[in-house]
Amino acid sequence: MTIGYLEQVEVQPPVLSNLDPVPENEGLSGAELGLKDNATTGRFLKQSYSLETRIVDVGGDFEAAARELLALTPFVVVKAPRKNLLMLADLPEAGSAILFNAGSPDTDLRNEACRVNVLHTLPSRAMLTDALAQFAVRRKWTDWVMLSGPNPKDEAFADSIAGSARKFGITMRESKVWDVDADMRRNAFQELPLFTQDFPEHDLLIVADETDDFGRYVPFNSWEPRPVAGTEGLVPAAWDRTVEQWGAAQLQKRFEKGAERPMRPVDYAAWAAVRVIGEAVTRTNQAEPSAIRAYILSDDFELAGFKGRPQTFRTWNGQMRQPIPVTHGRAVVAQAPFEGFLHQRTELDTLGIDEAETACTAFRE
Repeated sequence: MTIGYLEQVEVQPPVLSNLDPVPENEGLSGAELGLKDNATTGRFLKQSYSLETRIVDVGGDFEAAARELLALTPFVVVKAPRKNLLMLADLPEAGSAILFNAGSPDTDLRNEACRVNVLHTLPSRAMLTDALAQFAVRRKWTDWVMLSGPNPKDEAFADSIAGSARKFGITMRESKVWDVDADMRRNAFQELPLFTQDFPEHDLLIVADETDDFGRYVPFNSWEPRPVAGTEGLVPAAWDRTVEQWGAAQLQKRFEKGAERPMRPVDYAAWAAVRVIGEAVTRTNQAEPSAIRAYILSDDFELAGFKGRPQTFRTWNGQMRQPIPVTHGRAVVAQAPFEGFLHQRTELDTLGIDEAETACTAFRE
């Protein structure tokens, strides 16, 4: 069994701080660990796994790399922006392939822009912001204000926050875009109180800063002493180094031994994608994409993802159901979904796009 890993390197926007650079091997290290885990089980069943990797630099030919990889295997883990993922999914060579999205949280990829040959092991933004909204409702922090960045990813997160607020009956009292041109490393103590002093009374200050620019300077510098959440402070994520229960500490140690750094959300999504393939091959004893896909989307499939609950796939859009840890950087505060948010199928479907509201039609054909 050959598994492909395809990555498009993105240009990172300039930010105020370089304290937390994105690792060059983010995603790939997770796929490599997943391959080792598959090999451990496969050794007893006379199954062997290999990883073919294609990493496309900025300005490189992503389509050529994709075609080259699809000629070798129909199973490809992808870390790429939305436009590249859609281009890959629409290639004639990818028609019978199974592509695992481990890099893009864009909710529309699980909705109106879904593709039948794309499964998602990375949570959507809607799943992340729904997890935060559920936590806030449980705490009765239902009056929000928001500070968002000007970049497209920041805007996408802010839109998702607004959608989750409506979904769970939270009042967004005001939203402002951070457009201050100042060195916050020196001026945060002066600038942020002034910028936030006209916010109305609120329970929670939401920060939408996916580009990791100004958000780190917001906690303890707002005009009103309120908790901070979103992309800073209290953060919902697919994975975090603080996740330790349900055997996760063992996964964390194995990853750190190989990558020499903590596991990040994209690493976890890539690891999960490779493990999904391994689990499906083990259970079906087949390697044909049609048989593997049918099993993955069946009621019989589940992945032990070290989050305390079996992880399965939604048959209406290919999203992997999974709990969402809500952390503050040094500990897991809680894990969504929370008690009281009921669903006729599984509480995990209270996070993100449910079947009744999906605009994805590809999986119905």
